[in-house]
Amino acid sequence: MRMTTSTEANGRRVFTSGRPDVVVPPLSLPDFLLAAGADRPDHPALVDGTSGRVLTYRQLTAGVRRVAAGLAARGLRRGDVCALLAPNSPEWLLACYGAMSAGAVVTGINPQYTAHEVAGQLRQTGARIVVTAPPFLQTTRAGIAAAGLRTEIVLIGGDGTEGCVPLDRLLEYQGAAPAVDLDPAVDLALLPCSSGTSGLPKSVMLTHRACVANVLQQRAALPFRATDRLLGVAPFYHATGFGVVANGTLHAGGTVVTMPRFDVEGMLGLIEAHRITATVVVPPIVVALAKHPAVDARDLSSLRWVACGAAPLGGELQQAAARRLGCPVVQGYGMTELTAGIALWSPSIPVRPGAAGRLLPGVQARVVDPLGGADLGPGESGELWIRSQARMAGYRDNPAATAETVDADGWVHTGDIGRIDADGALFVLDRIKELIKVKGFQVAPAELEAVLRAHPGIADAAVVSMPDERAGERPKAFVVRSREADAQQLEAEQIMAWVTERVAPHKRLGAVEFIDAVPTSPAGKTLRRLLVHRG
Repeated sequence: MRMTTSTEANGRRVFTSGRPDVVVPPLSLPDFLLAAGADRPDHPALVDGTSGRVLTYRQLTAGVRRVAAGLAARGLRRGDVCALLAPNSPEWLLACYGAMSAGAVVTGINPQYTAHEVAGQLRQTGARIVVTAPPFLQTTRAGIAAAGLRTEIVLIGGDGTEGCVPLDRLLEYQGAAPAVDLDPAVDLALLPCSSGTSGLPKSVMLTHRACVANVLQQRAALPFRATDRLLGVAPFYHATGFGVVANGTLHAGGTVVTMPRFDVEGMLGLIEAHRITATVVVPPIVVALAKHPAVDARDLSSLRWVACGAAPLGGELQQAAARRLGCPVVQGYGMTELTAGIALWSPSIPVRPGAAGRLLPGVQARVVDPLGGADLGPGESGELWIRSQARMAGYRDNPAATAETVDADGWVHTGDIGRIDADGALFVLDRIKELIKVKGFQVAPAELEAVLRAHPGIADAAVVSMPDERAGERPKAFVVRSREADAQQLEAEQIMAWVTERVAPHKRLGAVEFIDAVPTSPAGKTLRRLLVHRG
């Protein structure tokens, strides 16, 4: 169906998909997803891409119930927070859905985070339990200590000698799963981290109902089938990996093949070996699929479609990858504050290169002049405002930030500049917000500025985006040396090393430039846009 527009009595110009809103059943996210596999219990649900180990839907459902029972026996209660700090694996999803089934709220943590970053997310969410894997145990313990929390550790692949609870012990628990009286419209399922349109990371409160609604919305565009095998290369702590790949595939009764960490050769090998039919990735992976010489040596004929999200992808590169793979490469647009997808381009219709998709069922959009506030029509560019059943309940313990992002009428101000043409194709053009997107991951300038200002030789600092051929963007720091450091000639390499020790790889600086003063407004706000033009 074609997009429709309407002008409300108050003068608002509202775009919709032209498709009816989804009907959301009153179920928790795990119950909603696992119901799809009830009529095919012996069909593979999860496959560990590294080992080839298979979990059928029967085993997945039983495992989720045992994890829920085991966590409840250890004192996890409705509303408690369970953090997951581990790479993609079947166990990640077992622990996630198990914790949710016990009434807990899940927050995913990037396993590349430093102890400092882990502490920040644990402190912000108040996590009662952390599920991690042996390579990340030391960082996890350091993060818990720095956060000042009494948090229990559940270890994937542990045997108990590490002083942690082995996940295998929970999977063997024989007690009854707890009967949790969840209200899907009120109880939270997820607490992902997002920087919103600006500022430091915040915890996004997503209810079970919002998550279920978004799965139904996305499935109207992405043709998941029960016979599909999707490669889970996008990390599960990210909305793309969990909200689109894992949830969408399981709801269709298909198979998720997990990949713990991206590398080109490994991904191509898994596609060939498991006859992967589709996957959802970020732009740097599309670059690899379009250009890497190893692609030609593999049989990738099983692919029906590839979707790309998390950051804009150029139309020429999109088409180059499609020609090389022999299947449609489509784009999507989403936001953590709206669970995941807002707009997707269906592989079943001719692709519009460069388009970020069409609005999903029930999603309403406005294109608003960022200066005058007027609603704009088809083909005109302005800030995208979105309203959806999948909207967040707000930022945890941060009503001021919530009010800045969601207005009184429920419109989420995305901070993205875009246009919607007469055929309903959405094009995302630029960002009002000052977030930096590195390989599809958010980097908040304010967070890096705080790290920089903690350096004894730095008097002030500002961080902006700089173009990067491989990552799309990289952070660039403008630094004001302190008097003492100026006299000692503090070097850029020293500053970059300082930041590298304290942040995940995607947040590392691409360049440092020294300046005399950081430009600020009369109110004291950093005027980063002046530095962007300079840099």
